[in-house]
Amino acid sequence: MYGLPRGGVRVAFEVARALDAPLEVIVARKLGAPQQPELAIGAIAGEATVLRDDVIGMLGISGDQIGRIAAREHARAEELEQRLRHGRPAAEVRGRVAILVDDGLATGATATAAARALRARGPARIVLAVPVAPPESVADLSREVDEVVAVLTPQDFHAVGLWYEEFPQLGDDEVEAMLDERAAARGTHDQPAGRER
Repeated sequence: MYGLPRGGVRVAFEVARALDAPLEVIVARKLGAPQQPELAIGAIAGEATVLRDDVIGMLGISGDQIGRIAAREHARAEELEQRLRHGRPAAEVRGRVAILVDDGLATGATATAAARALRARGPARIVLAVPVAPPESVADLSREVDEVVAVLTPQDFHAVGLWYEEFPQLGDDEVEAMLDERAAARGTHDQPAGRER
């Protein structure tokens, strides 16, 4: 089971605990527009890049600008993944079913990048599981993964956080703790040296 930090790891943690399944992390980063970093022009995960050509064209963003943004976010993604793993190697997924979990889909760019990065590792199947997503994002992601499981697919979606009674922002420490707890519970790896929970 692969959670997308940060909120996706929280959802994946609960599912992994209920199923007594291993929990992994796959980091995808939004590519923000140069003058409007909150506006996504795409996303990256591993060697996979997803670009929103309509937004890029509308804003007139050059290939050089995209390259710089992607390189910066790629470095941040690698750093975060290493920090969250605490030296644990990525699990072997070749020939197995990979479940990719996020806390919800909006545009689906980060989930698409994560699915493509995961596909490069050779799983037999990829299932994307989310609590909530607009129907158009489910349709888009259905072309990237073998199956999409979404609990709610409202037409009047607006934003992921609106579909939660509580939608707290998690810190990296909380994500690290969840990953460590699942690793220890599964007995797959020893607790990292110097970390006590």
